[in-house]
Amino acid sequence: MGKLFYPAVFHEAEEGGYWITFPDFPGCFSQGETMEEAYEMAIDALGLCISDIEKDKNSLPVPTTPIDIPLENKEAVVIIEFDVDAYRRKHNSKAVKKTLTIPEWLNEEAMALGINFSQVLQEALLQKLPH
Repeated sequence: MGKLFYPAVFHEAEEGGYWITFPDFPGCFSQGETMEEAYEMAIDALGLCISDIEKDKNSLPVPTTPIDIPLENKEAVVIIEFDVDAYRRKHNSKAVKKTLTIPEWLNEEAMALGINFSQVLQEALLQKLPH
């Protein structure tokens, strides 16, 4: 799926820091003490919302155009870049069983060296996938 870009509204909190809302995801909120922390927390919150929508097999909303978002004092629109593939790799590590065939001599030599077949396959697949 690649990268998605959704607007978030950063609200400056009276006691310091920021709280965040997403015009396209009602009920999706986050917060952070600094701008950097708030941005990272916004990515995580957006990831949870997107994952829930995908689990329910619903369509993702079309991102609102930032200029169309009404703002009040001490608010700013920030575009959140969300890497769907990276998020899935980080949060969906459920193992699946795969059956494969290799030459017997290769199996014997790898077994003698105590090579973890699953680990080798995972590393090889990660190298083959586009980043």
